[in-house]
Amino acid sequence: MIVRFMKAFRVNGSYADPRKRQVFSIELSAEDEASVRERALSTLGSKHRLKRWEIDIAEVTELTADQVTNPTVKYEIGA
Repeated sequence: MIVRFMKAFRVNGSYADPRKRQVFSIELSAEDEASVRERALSTLGSKHRLKRWEIDIAEVTELTADQVTNPTVKYEIGA
């Protein structure tokens, strides 16, 4: 049995909206920064019908357990 520990991240960036650039900031959990970038592209692409090249990730920040506000992410990291 392999136990993997999830970390919490905040992803900031923007995506192409037909009228203007839409800014976003989301909290996600993943094992590392590469995984959270992939998950952010997948999540935003499916929710807003965007292609990956339309999404610009400006910053990925690792969060401590007390900085997390999303209850789902808190549960996933075990906080």
